[in-house]
Amino acid sequence: MTLDERLIAALRSDYTKAELSQADRAMLDYVVQLTRDAGRIHPGHHARLREVGFEDLAILQITLIASWFNYINRVADALGIGRDGV
Repeated sequence: MTLDERLIAALRSDYTKAELSQADRAMLDYVVQLTRDAGRIHPGHHARLREVGFEDLAILQITLIASWFNYINRVADALGIGRDGV
C-alpha cells in the first residue's frame, strides 16, 4: 500500500509508465493478461513471476485475488450495482 499520490495517479493512468519494481510490473502484467484473456496464460507467465522472486504460493494468491476481483466486478456490473441511480 502507498500514500504516494503521484504513484497512485500513474497507476490509474497507465501502470506501464509508473515507476515500479520488476516484481510489481511482472505481477501487474500477469494480472492484466489474466483479466483480458486467462485462456492465454501459459507457463512462461509463471516463469516470469518466478524470475522476479514470486514463489508458487504467491503466484496462486495473485491469481486467486485477481480472479475474485474480476468475478465480483462482473457480478456487480451485471446487477447494476454501483451505477448512478441504482
